[in-house]
Amino acid sequence: MRANMSAREVFAVLLSDTHLYAVTDDALEPDRLRAAVESALGVGVRLFQFRDKVHADRERLQIGRWLVELVHQGGGLLIVNDRVDLAVAVDADGVHLGQDDLPVDLGREIAGDQRVVGVSASFLEEVPEAARVGADYIGFGAVFPTGTKVDAEFAGLDLLAQACRVSPLPVVGIGGITADRAAMVMEQGAAGVAVVSALFRAADVAAAGRELLAAVAGAQDPSC
Repeated sequence: MRANMSAREVFAVLLSDTHLYAVTDDALEPDRLRAAVESALGVGVRLFQFRDKVHADRERLQIGRWLVELVHQGGGLLIVNDRVDLAVAVDADGVHLGQDDLPVDLGREIAGDQRVVGVSASFLEEVPEAARVGADYIGFGAVFPTGTKVDAEFAGLDLLAQACRVSPLPVVGIGGITADRAAMVMEQGAAGVAVVSALFRAADVAAAGRELLAAVAGAQDPSC
């Protein structure tokens, strides 16, 4: 699939196929992270975001490089959270930018036309701006309260539904999403769900991945 397609095109296909976006947990040591990603790949998870707020840049670089190789070997894509410089340095498939990170248009300029550029949003007014400046998708939330990012703006299901209705881009719900809640998120019109704890803090990552994939597959067809 990747041979004649850009990462942006592959991302769109994989999001449409799986509706699941796995965001890594920086509480895991590298060996445990590798094992968790391998388990997730083994059950069909294909989209990953490398989120690391704790390691020094040299360690992030090392982890990012083997993560890219591992995810590519499993037929997936790896997006880097926050850091477009790190995304380019590890030859990742894209970058996800928050509202306090580099502006999306500058991120796009640095990342290039082939890489994915995603953006976080918590308010409706941020949605049309994301499309205007060249983002490929929107991570909208927090849909539910989350312990992974305690300072996350709370959006809720109703605001997510409104964002999906007005967005010309795929919207991925994020924040406190579990297998039990995934269908509710999809039913608001989301193109997928992004998870951290529900996958990477599960006692059995493979079983959690299967449950999440089944939950989104069984939900109402997304509309955005």
